[in-house]
Amino acid sequence: MENISYSNLTAEQTLNAVDRAPHFRDIFHQHTAESYSLAIDQAKEMVLKFLENQQKPFSGITPLQLGEQFNKIEFDVPLASYDELFSEVQELYVDHATAFHLPNYIAHLNCPVVIPALAAEVLISAINSSQDTWDQSAGGTLMERQLINWTAQQIGFGDRADGVFTGGGSQSNLMGLLLARDYFALNRLNHNIKVDGNPPEASRFRVFVSDKSHFSNQKNASLLGLGEQGVIQVATDGRFKMKPDALEEAIRNELELGNIPFAIVATAGTTDFGNVDPLEAISALAAKYKLWMHVDAAYGCGLLLTDQHKHLLAGIEKADSVTIDYHKSFFQPISSSAFIVRDKNSLEIIKHHADYLNPKEQDYEEYPAQINKSITQSTRRFDALKLWFTLRLLGREKLGEYMNAIISTAKEAADLITRDPELELLSDSDISVLVFRYRSLTLKHVDLSALNQYIKKKMFHTGEVLVASTKVNGSFYLKFTIFNPITTVNDIKNILGIIKTYGAAYPEH
Repeated sequence: MENISYSNLTAEQTLNAVDRAPHFRDIFHQHTAESYSLAIDQAKEMVLKFLENQQKPFSGITPLQLGEQFNKIEFDVPLASYDELFSEVQELYVDHATAFHLPNYIAHLNCPVVIPALAAEVLISAINSSQDTWDQSAGGTLMERQLINWTAQQIGFGDRADGVFTGGGSQSNLMGLLLARDYFALNRLNHNIKVDGNPPEASRFRVFVSDKSHFSNQKNASLLGLGEQGVIQVATDGRFKMKPDALEEAIRNELELGNIPFAIVATAGTTDFGNVDPLEAISALAAKYKLWMHVDAAYGCGLLLTDQHKHLLAGIEKADSVTIDYHKSFFQPISSSAFIVRDKNSLEIIKHHADYLNPKEQDYEEYPAQINKSITQSTRRFDALKLWFTLRLLGREKLGEYMNAIISTAKEAADLITRDPELELLSDSDISVLVFRYRSLTLKHVDLSALNQYIKKKMFHTGEVLVASTKVNGSFYLKFTIFNPITTVNDIKNILGIIKTYGAAYPEH
């Protein structure tokens, strides 16, 4: 705005432009180097204080208490300075933000993030590239493609693999199910769903998942017009992994009923138990019945980083498509995920051309466009840069060490729980999720579900420890998700001690 040209304006327009120029300078002053540095430096200080001074994972505040603080906010009245703005955000957000980086946060699949990825976030937001076409992100396009290729190599896919970064595991799972449905319809029914919609047979389409798979499978089947009734849940074994014999029985049952199996979704790292379905056996059944095999490795993808534990994913290389969540097991900030296929030709099914963006006549070998591989995002952040920073500075081996540490701690924690008579472990884990409950040795005829709900609620409202929970066969259990490489066995002992203290204080009714 400093170099406004008035050469083509009338005298009156020139005067108006001159009068407005200081006002515009005020509006856009945030783009100056001084203002940028001021904002970024204050944000950096806030982040450092949060990371260094936070003593417990949560403040314990209730929605009612926090909601009252929002009543005074008026968006039509801007604040006077960054000082006021950061003070407001500190009070409303940062003071009550969940601190995933602390050892006493052991609840959900939220990872602490590595510093190189945070540095990349600054570039991503400031430069604001969009990853849909070459002319909007030249280097970014090639960086993303190279990271997809690298990940495909880790999976064990060949040179024909391809993929795209996505907003998260649920979106990647949606892409897997969509490609499975459309590929089946096109190649087995000679029906183009993209053009003509679901065929009449779609009401009989069936996809097979374990009864411990992610809930996105049901949601995605609904979105695709198949209905939740199209998802067949297959029984799991004592470690909550899909049973291959039960899978084959379920496929045969659906065939006998006149239904049409088209896909299997295997889980590499279940949310509740951290276990990996038998991928080799499942892939054999997928080949036998000519079904698309998708592997939801949103959580278990971290096993790709460690030579010590990568064998748990044996068979994943035979999948048709795979979900990867870098913002889980690769320690990346949200969002950073990917959908990867073994054969890039399968992505042709979802390609749609827009004359203004990715015209049909363009040579996409010469000028690649990632939008041709995406189903729900045109404008899309350059999230791949975070992973680029991380791998180039830390490397696969260092990330693999983090995963090894997490898995080792989880095994030691499982041993602690197993040996404690006041605790009951439901299953060990391939990765780092432990489902267990406290059982009182003194209270007789106590409702164990109510007892463990009490323990969780007490810890949550003090904010000192955050654990997750789940239900198994109708019973309530506590759940550890060990996802922080700096969490030690001593931290686990301390958390278990707190759980037992609250359990012992449970008021008997």
